[in-house]
Amino acid sequence: MTQITARLPEELVAAIDTAANRLQRSRSDLVRQALEYYLEDLEDLKLGLERLQDPSDPVLDWEEVKRELLAEDQS
Repeated sequence: MTQITARLPEELVAAIDTAANRLQRSRSDLVRQALEYYLEDLEDLKLGLERLQDPSDPVLDWEEVKRELLAEDQS
């Protein structure tokens, strides 16, 4: 694995240490997992934005969808 160095505010390091202790994990494990989650979320946001900009993807009217869903529930 590659080691990196980052400068963090003391308050953030204290919060990381508190969470790491509570989860019985190392500081490094916690930071690694947080970065993995962040990067996954960033990719999901990117895909979502791409889909929103896709002109072939139909735009649905929320009120119409809601009416159809409620009608199915009452059937």
